Amino acid sequence: MDYIWTRDDWPKFRWDAEKLATKLAAVRHQQGRLIGKMESLGFQLRTEAVLQTLTEDVLKSSEIEGENLNRQHVRSSIARRLGIDIDALAYVDRDVEGVVEMMLDATQRYAAPLTQERLFDWHAALFPMGRSGMVKITVGDWRSDAAGPMQVVSGPIGRERVHYQAPPAKALAAEMSAFLHWFGSETALDPVLTAAIAHLWFVAIHPFDDGNGRIARAIADMALARSERSSQRFYSMSAQIRVERNAYYGILERTDKGDLDITDWLIWFLDCLDRAIAGAESTLASIMQKAKFWERYSNEMFNERQRLMLNRLLDGFEGKLTSSKWATIAKTSQDTASRDIDDLVRRGVLVKDPGGGRSTSYSLVSSGRA
Repeated sequence: MDYIWTRDDWPKFRWDAEKLATKLAAVRHQQGRLIGKMESLGFQLRTEAVLQTLTEDVLKSSEIEGENLNRQHVRSSIARRLGIDIDALAYVDRDVEGVVEMMLDATQRYAAPLTQERLFDWHAALFPMGRSGMVKITVGDWRSDAAGPMQVVSGPIGRERVHYQAPPAKALAAEMSAFLHWFGSETALDPVLTAAIAHLWFVAIHPFDDGNGRIARAIADMALARSERSSQRFYSMSAQIRVERNAYYGILERTDKGDLDITDWLIWFLDCLDRAIAGAESTLASIMQKAKFWERYSNEMFNERQRLMLNRLLDGFEGKLTSSKWATIAKTSQDTASRDIDDLVRRGVLVKDPGGGRSTSYSLVSSGRA
């Protein structure tokens, strides 16, 4: 099977600029409109938007690879590192910290050079125990071919389907040197197209034992931040890719098995990015809902536990809120949790969900689920 990196003209990518022009212009217009809209919100709401976006980015980039992280741990880790006061958790899983470290380094330090050492640091942060699941891997260095060629496969053992085979390990130093030189060079190429090409190119090289997809998406986010000259993220490309995961893997496989004409990949990337930016409207809506909630209850007195749990609900509480969950999260007794909840129900802030008994759960009246 021939792969894109086996072509004689690798890595001289080419594309049909005319087919991309309208889509690229539309995406750039959408970026500008979104940034303008978010800047009009004011500092506090804009900070909340960044926190929500980065949380989604970390969560969804991991979900694409089949790894589900704890939302509150991710949110707390990001908030603590950005100096945002949200009653962040004191302890966060090391695995979460590593993904957050990488993503924030990519987006907050977007103007800093992307180097081999920086990539090694990102990889080491992703795999702090030196293992991918139960398998020991090479961490903070390029992969070797000790266990055979690097292949992307699916299916049960004995009936695997090979989707892609990466360049041999002996070629990685030269391959990555060429990639890093290109990424760091001043060109006339639009940074949005740089993001798309960098994503594809890095995945094609597949330089690490694991984590290549997450690092490729971090590099793309870095280039997108450069395109906006801002570390503030208001949309999540990874969240949109998660929604379109099958199409994402499909276009990557077709491109990796094709020639150096990557027009179809660039079109897909621009379309996906356009939908990601449009999806930021839902983030804006939830932030405005939260702001309106606290404005509505600005004259109400809530204790610290109630304020903590109401914010959790407004930030997208996972599952159903019960008195036992309240007690656990607020670090209080079951009786105190029940009193806190009953007080909010009497005041019309919370409503009891349909059903009852030992599984009684509650929702915000303002959530539309009352």
